Amino acid sequence: MWRLVLTLCVSLEASLANACETALLLTMDVSNSVDPGEYRLQVDGLADALQDPAIAEILVRDQVALAVIQWSGVASQHVTLPWTRMRSALDVARFSAAARAMPRAFVLSDTAPAEALAFALNHFGEVADCARRIVDVSGDGTPNAGSEVGPMRRRAERLGVTINGIAIESLGIAISNFYRRTLVTKDGFVVTARGHRDYPRAIRLKILREISKVMS
Repeated sequence: MWRLVLTLCVSLEASLANACETALLLTMDVSNSVDPGEYRLQVDGLADALQDPAIAEILVRDQVALAVIQWSGVASQHVTLPWTRMRSALDVARFSAAARAMPRAFVLSDTAPAEALAFALNHFGEVADCARRIVDVSGDGTPNAGSEVGPMRRRAERLGVTINGIAIESLGIAISNFYRRTLVTKDGFVVTARGHRDYPRAIRLKILREISKVMS
């Protein structure tokens, strides 16, 4: 009897050790306002952030699941990198390399974050076992197409999904204010990048904050 109990305890401990702590869905704005150089800054910034030693260590320790969606106009959302569990340093290195090599999904298209969020919120079925689910929205513009963002934020809150944002500003703080007031959930936050060249710093800060469980 005690042997059975011990076996069950060991199995439970192993299961908990291999549990997914966070499912992080990274959504990237590739609308018309993002030129080729700015797109390159985003994908290189993401790839470099994932290779940061502090981030890579937590990704593996907590078995974080990562995926990348590129988005733009109303009918323009694409799963560029599907859900991948970070079970080892090699998994992190491979995902980072894949992020750096991502081809751009859309060009010459509008900015429709509501439809991007709707698409993202329907993409968590494969990672239902993860304790936390987070959508990260990065963008350099306010909506010029699609529906209202507010209902998607409320839907995320009902589903227990956190929405965070990286607002890429060039003039003023209009995008940061829009993200704070309309897009991120109550438990979410916004990191402001002062232009695309500041994006690598912002994405590293945001991911580290998310996976370290320091949310609001």
